[in-house]
Amino acid sequence: MNRDIIKRNNIHRFGSGSQTMMFAHGYGCDQNMWRFVAPRFEKDFKILLFDHVGSGQSDESAYDFEKYNSLQGYANDIIEICEALELKEVIFVGHSVSCMIGLLAAKARPELFSKLIMIGPSPGYINDGEYFGGFSAEDIENLISTLESNYLGWSEHIAPVIVGDADQPEFSKELENSFCRMNPAIGKHFAKVTFTSDNRADLPDIPHPVLVVQSHPDAIAPVETGKYVAEHIPKCTYVELNSAGHCPHLTAPDKTITAMANYLNE
Repeated sequence: MNRDIIKRNNIHRFGSGSQTMMFAHGYGCDQNMWRFVAPRFEKDFKILLFDHVGSGQSDESAYDFEKYNSLQGYANDIIEICEALELKEVIFVGHSVSCMIGLLAAKARPELFSKLIMIGPSPGYINDGEYFGGFSAEDIENLISTLESNYLGWSEHIAPVIVGDADQPEFSKELENSFCRMNPAIGKHFAKVTFTSDNRADLPDIPHPVLVVQSHPDAIAPVETGKYVAEHIPKCTYVELNSAGHCPHLTAPDKTITAMANYLNE
């Protein structure tokens, strides 16, 4: 069973610490996106990298459209990984949609986790009354319609918006290529689940200390959204980076590492 899960999620472990830091990538990405950040913590922690099913080098045959029709399916995978490797008190580091995936896993099995670090979290992308998620319902409908009709064209358009740093176009190209490597059917499904999810009601239920790392500006998860997350999680620290884009672990790794290290050393 352990071997199956290790293969399913393409798990890699390294580092010399006793406590595990688990890094979870965002939509359309894979574990390689952590290459500038994760190694900086390997002296003090055991590092665990993995790919969500359907992403990276995961076992695509394990993708079940019914299971992954909500973020809970991915959260259940996180729990299974922890159980298979007999992990507890995990420090979970999530980017983008994985912030809410980690939150759901920690809510269901709090004893498996000690802290959560959320980079660019959004509990809901659609504006709702006073809540600002960054997109109107029509925006999200158009986004989903576009990616369903022209996935490759959508990938080319959205990658620079997500990266948000025109001075580092190589990362936009990397993200676009990562999108294009996904099975388009899985890519479309995961995107729809991501951008239509709403986890606002889950925020107050998380008992763990949480760090929110928020880029400014961020076109995907705006500052208002990050502050909303921080205000609705009981034990939350909010750090805002003067760094453009939704992927500071790629475009501003030193600032991201400093924010994380300061929090962990408190």
